[in-house]
Amino acid sequence: MLDAGEIDVAIDECRWLLSGCSDCLEAHRILGEIALGENDLPLARGHFGYAYRLGAKALEQAHSQGPLLYRVPANRSFLESAKALAWCLKQLGKGEMAAEVVEFLLRCDPSDPLGVKRLGDEPHA
Repeated sequence: MLDAGEIDVAIDECRWLLSGCSDCLEAHRILGEIALGENDLPLARGHFGYAYRLGAKALEQAHSQGPLLYRVPANRSFLESAKALAWCLKQLGKGEMAAEVVEFLLRCDPSDPLGVKRLGDEPHA
């Protein structure tokens, strides 16, 4: 839907998904991306933050000690949401919180395929 430019339809579909399952990480990621496209950083932060908390909570409940590699397709939505959250936080002047998310991401996948180390070098808005 997004590729076809049907943003309103995508928003409606994601909201419908969330009405049945508020913990749909992928729907929050998509809504966060749409909010970024509309330059609504607080809303984007909210959706990416919710997705991040969902994934972090799942990892905690699973007592996961191993890496969470980006090359595994099932991990991508969570890791992309976390990176986007860190970026939003940095843009909103919350550098310390952004650094915590970046640190978590680097523990998940030390090879840094999403280039989150660079977030620490970018100036904020």
